[in-house]
Amino acid sequence: TSKLSGYSIVNPQVIHRWTRNINRPTQSRENYEEETISYVHCYYHGEVEGYKNSVVAVSTCSGLRGVIILGKETYGVEPVPQSTTNEHLLYRLKDIQTGPVTCGKLKVTSSESFSCFSFRCLFQQRKRNLPQTSYVELVLVVDNLRYNYKNKNETAVRIETVELANLLDGYFKQLNIRVILVGLQIFKDGNPFDVNDSAGNVLDSFVKWRKAVLIPQIRHDIGHLIVGRSSAYRGGILGIAFVGSVCSISTSGGISVFSDNSLPYYSTVVAHEMGHNLGMNHDDNRCSCNGGCIMTSTATGSTTFSNCSGNDFESLILRGGGVCLRNQPSPSNVISIPTCGNGLVEQGEQCDCGKPEECKNKCCDAATCTLTFGSSCAQGACCDNCRIKVSGTPCRDSVNTCDLPEYCDGYNSSCPIDSYVMDGLSCENNAAYCYEGRCQTYDFQCKQLFAPATKAADVCFVTANTRGDLFGNCGVTSTGQFIACNSMCGKVQCTNVNVNKPPPGAHVSIQVVQGSTCVNADFNLGSDVLDPGYVKPGSPCASGKTCLNFNCVNASLLLPNLNCDAQATCNGRGICNDKGHCHCNNGWAPPYCDRSGRGGSIDSGPAQIGGSKLIHELPLSAFINSEKCKPTKIVWTIILIIMIFRYGELDYWNTEASTAPAKPPPPMQGPGMPKPIPPKQPQC
Repeated sequence: TSKLSGYSIVNPQVIHRWTRNINRPTQSRENYEEETISYVHCYYHGEVEGYKNSVVAVSTCSGLRGVIILGKETYGVEPVPQSTTNEHLLYRLKDIQTGPVTCGKLKVTSSESFSCFSFRCLFQQRKRNLPQTSYVELVLVVDNLRYNYKNKNETAVRIETVELANLLDGYFKQLNIRVILVGLQIFKDGNPFDVNDSAGNVLDSFVKWRKAVLIPQIRHDIGHLIVGRSSAYRGGILGIAFVGSVCSISTSGGISVFSDNSLPYYSTVVAHEMGHNLGMNHDDNRCSCNGGCIMTSTATGSTTFSNCSGNDFESLILRGGGVCLRNQPSPSNVISIPTCGNGLVEQGEQCDCGKPEECKNKCCDAATCTLTFGSSCAQGACCDNCRIKVSGTPCRDSVNTCDLPEYCDGYNSSCPIDSYVMDGLSCENNAAYCYEGRCQTYDFQCKQLFAPATKAADVCFVTANTRGDLFGNCGVTSTGQFIACNSMCGKVQCTNVNVNKPPPGAHVSIQVVQGSTCVNADFNLGSDVLDPGYVKPGSPCASGKTCLNFNCVNASLLLPNLNCDAQATCNGRGICNDKGHCHCNNGWAPPYCDRSGRGGSIDSGPAQIGGSKLIHELPLSAFINSEKCKPTKIVWTIILIIMIFRYGELDYWNTEASTAPAKPPPPMQGPGMPKPIPPKQPQC
């Protein structure tokens, strides 16, 4: 028998899709449709009674469908198609594999080849002691082939996708990671890009479409494309994803092939690719597996993560990655069937600390998912001892010159969404350009590969990258030929490297050119794979130019299509962030830094500590509803309204009503048009 607890996967009641002008890179709200969908509560997580550490993740929406994990074996259960007597199939997931299928992964530090899905197992059947629960806000995109395979039945596609999300959340809970489905897109009228190209090209097309179309409409952490091809991609590739790219606007995505109706088996493929996004490499012979693990290089239907996968994810977090995973989505963004006790704050809940026997949060009543008496919050970076922190309290520091800090706003218990400097701003004294929140100097990239290390002499780049071989190239053609390229935009060349400690899985090349030691790395990931040894966008390749797609181009091409300029929009008193809004200097108020205030942006919160929030603590109802105060309740109400107005809480950035000072501080250099930089890279 199984012990099942009602669990609602965070399934979107608001389904997002585009039905017109789907190929346009930018779309207005007029072309963006929303439809409210009601779902039956039929999704469950649980365990098999009498079996320690067993896992059950099933749905009962249309028969019993899901997975049962017992020790070394994982079983799938689903209804027999067209059965008139309610028959069900129970089978081992590993028995349904029909041939060798693999995963293609990008930007991964692993010794495995391009054919990927390989195991580093020894799974520990417990939640890892990671700093806190991580929350992955996931959008699933169903391509037109899969939609047609389901006979163009939207309801069937929705149910299948929500069941998939339920299974994924069950797998990742093993690592204290929650998967939250916040959006579903169905390509009903055709795919906006070719899904029958090579796996790498399809992934590249998908992440570009995601950045241009999906991200502006639905903020999320990972996007995944479900491709309804009848067979795997060339080389037996069943799925492909960027590794360690979670939270990246440009690369946090993956694709996978779903060619039949075996959802339990397919869910392990999606889990594998999402694992790559979360920094997990393929398991190798350094680890042993107790039956099989999700991150093996070949798809076997495994449903558990190895301790090595947990270590990889923990390493990502400790290195400062996965910033977007720290915030629990607000109930307004998590549109689901609320289930008190599942650990997710959903609509109608003030808090959710899990089941009563699990909850250790004094601010939350686990039985009712309401705040305890006197508490104003229960969790979040801006919640301290059951009280919301005062506005202006730092909650996320900037990690480098291209990142921006965030502050509590005095109203919400969560820290605002992470923001960074708009792409294209020069940084490190004009040594490089900001790109996705990082100052992309060659030194920074060398430290990421070989820390400690620094950029090698330019002659190393010239000698290696114009050669067009394993250790100096700009990618590989479909026929396997290395591409020679602009010297500064190929493989990163480093010096001061400890060659006895190369990156895991990398082959290192060492050569001496004109007295300079040149070191670079190749990760042997195959023709569809862009490994981390390549120069990143934003790297300076010449005066006023940067590397972009292996080419040395004008740095202005890094600038996004945002209507923001530091001088014109922000009045020279701030900089533009990645959302096209002004982040104002201290003493100036957003949105345009044209009046006195407390700095920051409409995204980050105010950058200076504000006044007391005592007004919000006053029990207004105590005055209005008190029997003893009835004669004066109107007077008290008027007084309180005046006090609130006087404290200026409606505009918490402003500290006074006066205009900006007559002598403002000197304007800052904004993103505008990046300044030309010297061709020689300064050594930092």
